[in-house]
Amino acid sequence: MSKQNYANHRRFVPLYHFFTLLGSLVLLIGSIINLTKSGGENLYNASLIAFGSLLLLLTAFYARVFALKAQDRAIKAEENFRHYVLTGKVLDSKLTVRQIIGLRFASDEEFPELAKKAVSEKLSEKAIKQSINNWKEDGYRV
Repeated sequence: MSKQNYANHRRFVPLYHFFTLLGSLVLLIGSIINLTKSGGENLYNASLIAFGSLLLLLTAFYARVFALKAQDRAIKAEENFRHYVLTGKVLDSKLTVRQIIGLRFASDEEFPELAKKAVSEKLSEKAIKQSINNWKEDGYRV
């Protein structure tokens, strides 16, 4: 794999993003079409299939959301600790979680200064990532 940078740092997992999410959505749409076209004797079965399809889509969506929230909490703690090790102070409480997530890619040399800049200029996560000169890879986030 090439060295991680702003252009290639996002992850795309085809089996999840394409097959699971898109497949669940197609299944839900198909089951709703089936429900609207079903007659009286098939209405119960069609409604169960539609409800099950909705549950499957919601489960796939929230499994991803909950995992990302847990990763965000871990990143916040790790970057706070890294800032403390580098400067002897914790991160500024004005930094948002999204800003801290952007800062995780900064090298140790530019991390403290970029953290100050992020607070003073209210930089977005994207702007922080684009400001990084020496990219520190994060290959664990999915």
